[in-house]
Amino acid sequence: MQQTTLIVPGLNDSGPGHWQSWLETRLADARRVRQIDWTAPVLARWATEVRREIDEAAGVVWLVAHSYGCLASVVAAADRPERVAGLLLVAPPDPDRFSAFGLRDTSYVSDRGGLSSWIPSTPIGVPSMVVASRNDPWASLEGTARWADCWGSLFIDIGEAGHINVDSGHGPWPQGLALLNALRDSYTGLPLGSIDDARLTHKGKRGALARLRHRTRFNWEVFTEVSS
Repeated sequence: MQQTTLIVPGLNDSGPGHWQSWLETRLADARRVRQIDWTAPVLARWATEVRREIDEAAGVVWLVAHSYGCLASVVAAADRPERVAGLLLVAPPDPDRFSAFGLRDTSYVSDRGGLSSWIPSTPIGVPSMVVASRNDPWASLEGTARWADCWGSLFIDIGEAGHINVDSGHGPWPQGLALLNALRDSYTGLPLGSIDDARLTHKGKRGALARLRHRTRFNWEVFTEVSS
């Protein structure tokens, strides 16, 4: 079966010592999402690139995301359920830590809240796992569990593991590879990734990414008016 494992890092990318980089060297079908400004967490732009990579990938797509990359992956996958076979979402941050333009700055009038209302809050429609830590500085365990429930994901608490990155000791991470393999084992062989292009779900203005783009443009217009 032809397949692609798409690595979606978080803010500032995943360096050579990060578990995502280690995983990338362990899987022949792995590739990292490209053309993202890793220093500027603008969700509409990130999700656009993840969705483009899904569309261009060979065969079924497994998304392996960390931190902010999880939010972009969920938005993109919601628009392409026929192409995505499963998602491994590791340490997703609290969406309300971010605005449409990046980290929240409540001094701006245009920053009227976080991204919670713009992240899909219904089941993704494909197998998924959310891996969380009890002392993650970017999200509470309870909040992450609520999002996992919204997405219909299997929730996995791995204890006090920080942000599950290099700083918390997660370079080579065999447990992560084992979780991905378990997720792959759940694949039923339905025609994901092989459906004719004409039958793909292109949701247009109703899609998760389209709504996010609209909100981003609106907030930028408000911000520009206030700043001028």
